[in-house]
Amino acid sequence: VQLQASGGGLVQAGGSLRLSCAASGSISRINAQAWYRQAQGKERELVAAITSGGRTKYTDRVKGRFTISRDSAKNTVYLYMSNLKPEDTAVYYCAACYFTDCFTGDFWGQGTQVTVSS
Repeated sequence: VQLQASGGGLVQAGGSLRLSCAASGSISRINAQAWYRQAQGKERELVAAITSGGRTKYTDRVKGRFTISRDSAKNTVYLYMSNLKPEDTAVYYCAACYFTDCFTGDFWGQGTQVTVSS
């Protein structure tokens, strides 16, 4: 499975960004996709995940501000981020998982930098 992430950038606090993650390859065994992030000096954390059935989950830090969605026809998962805060600054990684909890990613895309200025 190959994952291609895009959409990061620099945005002011309160702004919005949309990240995209296109999957290709042997994706039939993938049951969930997720976005993780890693801020400088911190551990990587799960931001949001979506199962092949459309069930979603979010870390409390982004609930109400971020939305994960998927376009099955395009094998693409999106992360729409609104009301961004400086503490959202991180490298964001998309992942594909065999298990629906997506607790640990089985395949990883390259990171995309999101920087939120105050």
